[in-house]
Amino acid sequence: MYAVIMAGGRGTRFWPRSRKKHPKQLLNIIGEKTILEQTVDRIRPLCPWERIYVVTEKDQAPQIRDLLPDLPEDQLLIEPLGKNTAPCIGLAARLLAERDPEAVMAVLPADHYIAREPDFHRVLTAAGEAARSGDYLITIGITPTFPETGYGYIEKGPNQALPGSYPVWAVRAFHEKPDRARAETMLAAGGFFWNSGMFIWTAAAILKKMAHVTPDLFREIQGLPGTLRHPEWGPALLKAYERMEDISIDYAVMEKADNVLMLEGDFGWNDVGSWEAVYQLAPKDAQGNCLQGPTVALDSTGCLVFSPRKTVALLGVQDLVVVETPDALLICPRERSQEVKKIVEVLEKKGEISLL
Repeated sequence: MYAVIMAGGRGTRFWPRSRKKHPKQLLNIIGEKTILEQTVDRIRPLCPWERIYVVTEKDQAPQIRDLLPDLPEDQLLIEPLGKNTAPCIGLAARLLAERDPEAVMAVLPADHYIAREPDFHRVLTAAGEAARSGDYLITIGITPTFPETGYGYIEKGPNQALPGSYPVWAVRAFHEKPDRARAETMLAAGGFFWNSGMFIWTAAAILKKMAHVTPDLFREIQGLPGTLRHPEWGPALLKAYERMEDISIDYAVMEKADNVLMLEGDFGWNDVGSWEAVYQLAPKDAQGNCLQGPTVALDSTGCLVFSPRKTVALLGVQDLVVVETPDALLICPRERSQEVKKIVEVLEKKGEISLL
C-alpha cells in the first residue's frame, strides 16, 4: 500500500493562525507536532517513507520539506495551483501507476485527528485487501455519534461478499451536508455515515473511472510528459492545471461511479474542521475552559483561548473563541466558529493581503 497525503488547502476556518503560507496542517493545533507530522506518523506503521507521497501547493512546499526531511524528494508533489481534490488525486494516481502498475493507494487528508490508531490501521488494511480484489473505489464512512450538519453523509447499501473478515458494503448514495432536521432523521434511521474524505483503491482503478466519468481531467493528467524529472514537467503541469476544472473527487468521480464500496470506521475520528473541534479535543479545566497562554478567567465557562504572548482576561463570558496572533485577534461564539472563513473572504475582498 502507498499513502497519498493531501496537504494543500488554506484552513480558512482557523484564521488568524492559519494563513496561506502557513495553513492549518502545518500548525501544532492538536498536540506538540503539526497535524501533518501526526498524519505521517500515523500511517508509517503501514507505509514506510518510500511509499509515502505528499501533495501540496508551492507556497507550502519549503515548510513541508523542513518538517519531513526523510520524505524522498520526488515524493513531494507540488501543484502549481489549488484546484481541489480531483486533480490532486489524479496526478498522484498517474505517477503511482507508472511506478507500480498494481499500486494500492490510500488517499488521506493531512489534517484529521484519529484517537485509536490500531483500529484505524485495521480498517485501512482491510480496505487495501478489498481494493486488491477488484476495480473498486473504496471510502471509509465514520459511524455518526450525533446529528452533525457540517459533514456530508454516505448511505450504506448491501453487504458485499469480498475476501477478508471485515464487512464491506456497497454505497447506495452520497448526501450533501444536511440541515439539522435531516441529520436527525438520518441518524435515527441508521445506515448513514459521515463522509471521512478518505479513499482506498488501486491507482489503475481510479484512473480507469476518471477516464470514463471525467474525461477532460483524465486527458490533462495523461498528457503530462514523463515524470517529475522531465525537463518540461513544470511548464506542462502549470498549463494543464490552468485548464483543469476546480472540482472535488466526490463531485468529479465518487457520486457518478457505480463501483463504490464503504468500510465502517469507528476509531475516534475528527476532521479538525474548526476552532470548535479543537475545543472538543483539547483538555479543559474545571470550568470547561481550554486556555493556552497567560489567561485570567473569572466566572467564565466553555471558552477556548489561544494567546501565547498577551494576557487575556475573561470576565463573565461563556462559550467564546479567542485567538491572538501578532497582527490579528479573533473573538467569536464557539457555535459560530465554522463561519470564521467568512472573515477571510471579507479580508480578501478588501485586499488585506498581509492578513491572508
